[in-house]
Amino acid sequence: MAQRPIWRGQLRLALVSCPVALYSTRHDSGTIRFHLINPETGNRIRMVTQDGETGKEVARADLVKGYEFKKDNYVLLTDEDFASVRVESSSVMTIDKFVDADSIDPIYYDSSYYLVPDGEAGRDVYAVLLQAFEKSKRVGLSRIVIAQRERTIALRTAADGLVAQTLFEERDINDAKPLFEDVAEIRTDPSMVDLARQLIERQAARYFPSDLEDRYETRLRALIESKIKGADIEDEAPVEPEQPNVVDLMAALKKSLGQSAEKPESKSASKKPPAKKPASRHASQSSRSAARKRA
Repeated sequence: MAQRPIWRGQLRLALVSCPVALYSTRHDSGTIRFHLINPETGNRIRMVTQDGETGKEVARADLVKGYEFKKDNYVLLTDEDFASVRVESSSVMTIDKFVDADSIDPIYYDSSYYLVPDGEAGRDVYAVLLQAFEKSKRVGLSRIVIAQRERTIALRTAADGLVAQTLFEERDINDAKPLFEDVAEIRTDPSMVDLARQLIERQAARYFPSDLEDRYETRLRALIESKIKGADIEDEAPVEPEQPNVVDLMAALKKSLGQSAEKPESKSASKKPPAKKPASRHASQSSRSAARKRA
């Protein structure tokens, strides 16, 4: 089945525009889905849409949206009501400004979409804008209405085209200060920080999308396949994470880097035993005289 766009309209930069369409960058067709089953009959449970007061079943096609302005009191909104409040960003994606990509904290990024030419008209304009984006190395900010909400989006180049990423608003992000306020007060040992940095550099590598494999889902699929085939899967004991002794952080860092993590010996152990005093000259002569007499 051909993928359907979630939005269609015009991409506009000043007086230049071209028709574009938004397509989701991801799919969930491979996601494992479960149904609720009655274990006594093996039948699937059917969710019924019913009136909360009368209990009467209602067809989904007959339902409308309602906003609860007071407990159990709703104002009803129809499709005509939603259409009456449409703004320009409902059909036009106007680029307001360009910013450095590093100026946007990654925590604000939400969903990603492919922004592609919509039809033959305007493909040359799209190509010009694409190359201009690539050379500027900047991110364009615009707005778009998706699912009855106007979202700010960041436009950038990726995958040989333009990608639009919706951004959370400030009100959507939880305040981190109460969570991290004590962290800034922790005093650190510069030598430990240097060792930790060396450990980071040692494990530096190139990123690959395959690094993101869901190992839990892989095992879950194997379990499902074995049950379908009627085989018993061997229940492996879960791997318990190693619990290191974090008391001596310096030793742990050195050990991670392959350095000696031995602790210095205690003062009592490091003391050398007292050297024996040499025998006095008089005592040595007496010993030699006694030896001659015995001979």
